[in-house]
Order: sequence, then C-alpha cells, then structure tokens
Amino acid sequence: MYSIVSTAIIQGIQSIPVSVEADVSDGMPMFEMVGFLASEVKEARERVRTALRNSGFVLPPKHITINFTPANIRKSGSGFDLPIAAAILAALEKVPKASLEETFLIGEVGLNGKVQPVHGVLPMVAEAKERGIRRCIVPMENKSEAELVAEMKVFGVGSIEMLVHLLRGEKTEEEETIFPIEEKESAADEPDFADIQGQKMVKRACEVAVCGMHNLLMIGPPGSGKTMMAMRIPSILPPLDEKEQMELSKVYSVSGLFLERKGLMCERPFRSPHHTITAQGLAGGGVVPKPGEISLAHKGVLFLDELPEFQKNTLEILRQPMEEKKVRLVRLQGSYEYPAEFMLVAAMNPCRCGNYPDMHKCHCTQTSIERYLGKISKPLIDRIDVCVEAPRIEFKELRGDKKEETSATIRERVVQVQKIQQERYAGESFCFNSQIPAVKIREYCRLDDKQEAYMEQIYKRLTLTARSYHKILKVARTLADMDGEEKIQNRHLNEAICYRSLDKKFWERV
Repeated sequence: MYSIVSTAIIQGIQSIPVSVEADVSDGMPMFEMVGFLASEVKEARERVRTALRNSGFVLPPKHITINFTPANIRKSGSGFDLPIAAAILAALEKVPKASLEETFLIGEVGLNGKVQPVHGVLPMVAEAKERGIRRCIVPMENKSEAELVAEMKVFGVGSIEMLVHLLRGEKTEEEETIFPIEEKESAADEPDFADIQGQKMVKRACEVAVCGMHNLLMIGPPGSGKTMMAMRIPSILPPLDEKEQMELSKVYSVSGLFLERKGLMCERPFRSPHHTITAQGLAGGGVVPKPGEISLAHKGVLFLDELPEFQKNTLEILRQPMEEKKVRLVRLQGSYEYPAEFMLVAAMNPCRCGNYPDMHKCHCTQTSIERYLGKISKPLIDRIDVCVEAPRIEFKELRGDKKEETSATIRERVVQVQKIQQERYAGESFCFNSQIPAVKIREYCRLDDKQEAYMEQIYKRLTLTARSYHKILKVARTLADMDGEEKIQNRHLNEAICYRSLDKKFWERV
C-alpha cells in the first residue's frame, strides 16, 4: 500500500517542493524514515505515531517506510508532521488517496493530535500555486496567511480528526482563528516632520536620501534631533506596491513574525536594533537559519543609532549587503539567500562627549577621539551617500512659532521624484538612483566637459575613491530629479559634494 503527499521546505525565502512517500507492507514491524533528515524531522516519527493513536488511529504491526524526495536536499523543520500523518492514513486506506492528489499539506502536530502553526507558509503556498496546485491544507492559525495567495483553495485544520473528516469529504465545523484587533494609530499620533523645529539642512538631507533611497549618516551633538529625524523618515516613504508587499511578507513569514498580522505587509519596515546586537542577529543565521535585521528592513529603513557603539565586526557585515542588496549565508547544510534592499540611516555623536571638533567644549583626548571614530571604517563610510551634520539647536528656533512643513507635503514630492526614476529605469533591473551600477553611470549621470574638469579637481582635492565619486554623481542625479531637471547642473554637483565632504571634516582630522 503506497501513497504520496506534496509539501515543501524553506531555503532562504525560497520554497523547495518535497514529496512525502509512505509505504505500508508486510514484514517485521518497523517505522523508518529516510531522505537526508534533520533531527527534528526524525523525531516526527514518535510525534506522528502518538498523535495518530490519540486521534483513534492505531498503527498496525506492519513495516512502514516514509521517504522524502528529493533525497539530496536536507529536510529540516517541524512542518512535515501533517504530511507524514496524511501519507500514512492514505496508505492504510483510512482516507481516499485521490483526496491527496494535487493537494499541498504543511503543519506540525502535537502528541494529542492537535495541529500547530509553522513558519514560512506564505512562500510555500505561493510556490505550490506556481506548480499548478490549487488546493492546500494548513494549520488553522496559518489559514489567513495562506489565503493571501490568490486562486488557491485553502483549508485550515486544527487536529488530525479534522484532517480525516476533510479528506473523506465529510462536513466539519471549522474553528475560527481569533486575531487581536490592531488599532491603527491616528494620523495625529504618528511621528511627523512638522514636530521638529529648525534643522532645515538635516530635513533637506533626509528628503534627498529618501528620494533616491540613498544611505544617510547624521553626525551631531546629543539632543540635536538626529533620532527624532530618523524616526520620522518612514512618514515620507512612498507606499509599497503589490509585488513589494508580497516579497516583504515572505521574509516576515519565514521569520515567524507574520502570525502577528492579518494581511500583507502594507507599510515599509523601520528596524532599529540595539547596539548590543550580534553579527548573527544583524545578518541572520542560527541552527535553523532565519533572516536578520538587515533582511527584516527589506524595502524599508535600517536605523542604527549611536553607530560607534556597535561592535566593529558587526558593522562590517553591512558592507556586502549594502552593495549587493542581498545576504548570503553558507552553512554545512546548504546556502541561504535573503533579500536586503534597504536604506541605511545612521546617527552618531562626533566623540564620546559629543562636542568634537569644537575643542573649546570637547574634553576628549585625541586618542579617545581616534578610537571612537575609528570604530567606523573608511570602507563603510565610503558606502554612505549622504553625510550631514546636525548642529545644536538654537533657543530661538526651539521657541519659534514658525509652522514647519508636514511629512505629508514632503511625501508628495518624494512620490513624484521616485516616479521619475521608475519611468527612466523602466527597462532596467534597478529603479532608484542609488542603485545605478557603475557601467550605467555615464549614461544616466552625464556631465559636460566643464563639469568633468570640475569633478576631476574635486576628485583630486578630496582624494575620492571611485565608489565615492559615483556616489556624488548618483546624489546629484537625485537632486536634478527633485528640481525637475533632465541634466545635472553645477548646483546639484556642489550640493552632492557637500554631502560627501563631511566625512573629511571628522575622519581625516583625527
């Protein structure tokens, strides 16, 4: 007696189809499972055997073999429990084999026969749909997540008994999963740029950075509003489109954070990890690899406050994802790839007391300043497009009655500028100015002869690298788009150079 069930495993955020085969034959009573299995999958043998018994299905004294194909891919996770149980029941003719045809199953079971939720249901169901499967059976808690995949008939089960009734075609009363109602903050309670008095140049830098999705670094004394500014950047980000929502939702599904939501991710993420975070927490990994903060910030903002307080080896992990827009983890079991298309926003004091380079107020020693700023490597600074200084706020600005510009107004401009970029790069693999590859710089950031000569002088005077020179041109392209100019003007180059030269003020004086 033989049966086969379709399921899948997650590798990175990609779903890999797996078939669970069950064979029940005469011979020495035995329950064995083969197919390159991790320890948690091997333990499913006892979980499923006990769960079936407690659900009223005692396994006969037969030779039971469970095989997982393809055999060359390591199987991990607890989501195989339900497919194993269904395959055994079909092989024992407790349920019709035809009911499992073109059906996708995933789920963990407890010893009492209850079906438990699992992670990564959204990408697995989406991949099953691409294979032509139009019916899936998932844990009840994962049902709303699976239903986000269009044209897929989804059934939620809370126990093995419910699974049997469903496969037999018997009507059952489905349990309703109750999700807490999320009260959306009113617009009045959301952080808004209008709350910040003064800091005109920093607000301008934030808008420039968001328009082209450039990385941003704010340097200034404590209390100058750097963190407040960063917390309000999400309020001027454009909304996610449908494709981006699905891609981001897959990342959160694999991370086990999707059960907290009732639909696709509609807002761009804003991740702000503490400076004590480990390298693994930032990049991802673990015994069962999961995305880190870098990937959880995909399509949104990764904010690193008090940048020099992070461990230096942790910060260096950012360098490759910032360039490639992806995180690659290589483990003994295989390689995992997570998306990492994020906008880095960082804030820091210029020294431990916060007053450098004003040596009349700064009490730090030269060695202390060098050690503090030395935690941020030159290659990492080289990857930041916009550096801006946040000066101490004057009292008259703090107490001024001037009405500041709202986030809604700024966001309208950002949407228009990003629309220009999307139309320009319609046939390319990128869509923002910050993502223009080096081979396309001359095409999209064209300069005339006088501008080329001027930039040659700047290149030598500021001792720029090829990367930092390209960063200046990309920011200048964004500034031109903000002004509605097709061609980069001299004022755009000068402003972009100002954003690039701030690192010289601090890092080359120590």
